[in-house]
Amino acid sequence: MHVTALPPRDEELDEAKTELRAAARERREGFHAREGQAAARAVRDRFLARVPLAHGAAVAGYWPFGAELDPMPLLEALHARGHPLALPVVVRRRAPLVFRAWKPGDEMSTHRFGMSEPLATSPQLDPDVLLVPLLAFDGAGNRIGYGGGFYDRTILQQRHFHPMRTVGLAYSVQRVDRIPTSIHDQKLDWVVTEKEALPMRTDAKAHGWRSWWPW
Repeated sequence: MHVTALPPRDEELDEAKTELRAAARERREGFHAREGQAAARAVRDRFLARVPLAHGAAVAGYWPFGAELDPMPLLEALHARGHPLALPVVVRRRAPLVFRAWKPGDEMSTHRFGMSEPLATSPQLDPDVLLVPLLAFDGAGNRIGYGGGFYDRTILQQRHFHPMRTVGLAYSVQRVDRIPTSIHDQKLDWVVTEKEALPMRTDAKAHGWRSWWPW
């Protein structure tokens, strides 16, 4: 007799994610200490060579925190090519992020959660491309972050109002076989590591972006 497995209960999913986060954080920190600077430059080069960008597309990055892959070499190169840039701002817990215009060298403020953000006087910007930090990812475009849900809520909201490509930036050691997911988790469209740029093609048609994607 064939028995269909039931989906994991919420507490089981939370436990699986907690274990994955701990293991992924340890792998990331070790690699970051050994190869972080060189990997950031390699990610820049692979992104620029492989990820399609429309002329003048606005790109939202992030200010690196802890052992996150440093996007600054990439953001500096995009700025030099004339792309408007933005960084995320935390409005409050359980709310989507907003994005404020930023360029290399701008003065920053420090949020109460310890994150560096653009000044409140910087104008808001809706990005065409969102660079996403993560703890781990899989080959289906699933990611796992720190558990606050900021990026999942943000991606869901932005995709509803504004076509947007999401690109996870990671070290190759952050790839795992499978990320446990719930209906709230948002997939990435690309993942770029120091070794490769991976398009997650299964999502392109689902988002209805075929007109401006190259496949």
